[in-house]
Amino acid sequence: MKESKAARIERIKREKDGLDVLENIYEYAKLGREIDPEDIDRLKWYGLYTQNRNLQPKEDPNLYFMLRVKIENGILNRKQIKTLGELSLQYAKGTADFTTRQDLQFHWIEMKDLPAIFDALDSVGLTTRMAAGDVVRNTVTCPLNGKTQNEIADVREIVEKLNGLFDANREFSNLPRKFKIGVSGCGSFCMPHEIQDLSFVAHKDGGKALRFALYVGGGLASNRRFADFLGYITEEQILPVAKAVVSLFRDFGNREKRNRARLGHLVKAWGVDTFKQKLQTLSHATITEGEPPSIPSARERTHCGIVASDRPGFSHIGCALFGGVLGGERLLKLYALLESENLDEVRTTTKQNFLIIDIPECRVKEICDRLEEMRINPYPSAFRTRTTACTGLDFCKFAISETKSVAEEVALYLENRFPAFGEPVTISVNGCPNSCAHPCIADIGLSGATFKRNGKSVRGFELLVGGKLEGDRSRFSKKTGILLTHEEIPATIEKLIENYLQSDFESFGEYLAEEEFNAIYNET
Repeated sequence: MKESKAARIERIKREKDGLDVLENIYEYAKLGREIDPEDIDRLKWYGLYTQNRNLQPKEDPNLYFMLRVKIENGILNRKQIKTLGELSLQYAKGTADFTTRQDLQFHWIEMKDLPAIFDALDSVGLTTRMAAGDVVRNTVTCPLNGKTQNEIADVREIVEKLNGLFDANREFSNLPRKFKIGVSGCGSFCMPHEIQDLSFVAHKDGGKALRFALYVGGGLASNRRFADFLGYITEEQILPVAKAVVSLFRDFGNREKRNRARLGHLVKAWGVDTFKQKLQTLSHATITEGEPPSIPSARERTHCGIVASDRPGFSHIGCALFGGVLGGERLLKLYALLESENLDEVRTTTKQNFLIIDIPECRVKEICDRLEEMRINPYPSAFRTRTTACTGLDFCKFAISETKSVAEEVALYLENRFPAFGEPVTISVNGCPNSCAHPCIADIGLSGATFKRNGKSVRGFELLVGGKLEGDRSRFSKKTGILLTHEEIPATIEKLIENYLQSDFESFGEYLAEEEFNAIYNET
C-alpha cells in the first residue's frame, strides 16, 4: 500500500530528528552531493524550503532555497541589519522580505553557501533554527514593547523565555504540525491573537493586578477558526501553561492527516471544556473565569506613520512596505541611515512592515525625507498600512499566481484614485488557496486560482470580502464567486469603494460584509 503524505513525514521525523539535519547540511555544502529527498523535508527545521523554478533559467541546474531568519521580539539592531543586507547581496540576489511572523526571508540560497550564511548570522545573534518545520515557530508580539504610552505590559522577557523554552528542545522538535504562539502587552492589541495556536494577552481590569487572557486553537487554512478564550492566568503561569499546551498537542494531535493536525482540530475534537480541564491538570495552573478583553477595531490595531514614544521628545516612524519587500540594497541604506543618526534599532510587525525606534522629534521630518528617497513610505496611506502578500508564484511551489507585484500595483492605484480615503483597508494577496497572507480575515482577500476566461485557462484570484479581526466580533471573509485576472483587480476594488462611499454604511468592512455580490464586478 502506498505510503500517505502524513505517514511519510511522520516516518521521516521518527527516523531522524529535524534538528539532526544540520550535520548533513554541512556535508552537502562541502561535498556537493545530491540531497537525500527525505532530508529535503528536514531542512525546514533550519528555515529552508526548496524554491519554485519559475524565475530560474532552464539551463541553470542548481537547487535554490528560500531561507527564513527568525527575528525574536521583532527587534533588529544596526549590526544585524547590516549583516542581513550583506548576506542578501552576496548570496540571495538582493532579496529580503519581512513576513507576517516578524521574520525575514531570503531567496536564491544555494546549499554550498549555508555554512558561511549560518556563521554570519550566528556572529550577530540571529538564527534560522526552528523558523519552519513541525515545531514551535517564532513567537509574535507587539513591535513596540516597552516603547509606547498606552502599553499594558512590556512582554519582551516573556517572549524571550517562551522562545528559549522551545528553541532546540528535542522534547518538542517533533510535533504533528507547526505551532504558533503570540504574546500581547500592547494597548492597541496589534498582535493578532485570534489566529494563533496559543496566545497570552495582557489585561488590567479596573486597575486590578496584571493578568493574561489565555486563547487556544486559532488558525487559518485547514484550521479556519478563531481562538477560544479559556480565561485568565498570571504571568508566572505562562511558561508552564505553554509547555502543557504544546505537550498535549504533541501527544494527542492528529498525525494521520496533515490537514487535520493543528491544535484547533484537537480543541474541536475534545471540546473546549475538556481541553481546559486537561490543560489545568497537566500544567497545575488555575485558569480563572472572566470576560475576555475588549478588542478595538482593525483600524486601531496598528503602528504606522509617526507614533509617539514613551520618551518625551521622541517618536517612532512606522514604515509600510509592499508585501514586506525590502531587499539587500535598502537594508544597507537603512543601516547607513541608522548609523548616521545614531539610532539603535528597527522593529518588524506582523503586517510585514517595520518601525524605526526613538527618533528625536526635531529629526523626524528629515529622516522621513531620507526614507522616501529610499522608496520607503513613512506616511502610509489607508491602502498601504495593512496590505500583505505571500511569497507568490515567483518563488513558492504551491502558488498559482504572483502576489508581491500585485499588492504594490493595487495599493498604488487606490492611493492615486482615493488620496483622501482615511479608513485603513486590509488587503491580502495570496498566491494559492492556503492562507499565508491571511486573506480570509481581510477586508479584501485575493486567493490564487485558475479559471476559464474566453475558453482559455488563466491564472488569477478569487475575491473574498468582509473579514476582520476584532476579538469576539471577528469574522471570516465570504466568498463572492468573483474570479479576477491580475489586470481586473484594481478597477474592481475601485468600484467597491465607490459604491461604499455612496452607501449609508459606517465602515467599508461592514459594507463588504453585508453587500450582495454579482457579476457586475466581473465584467470582461
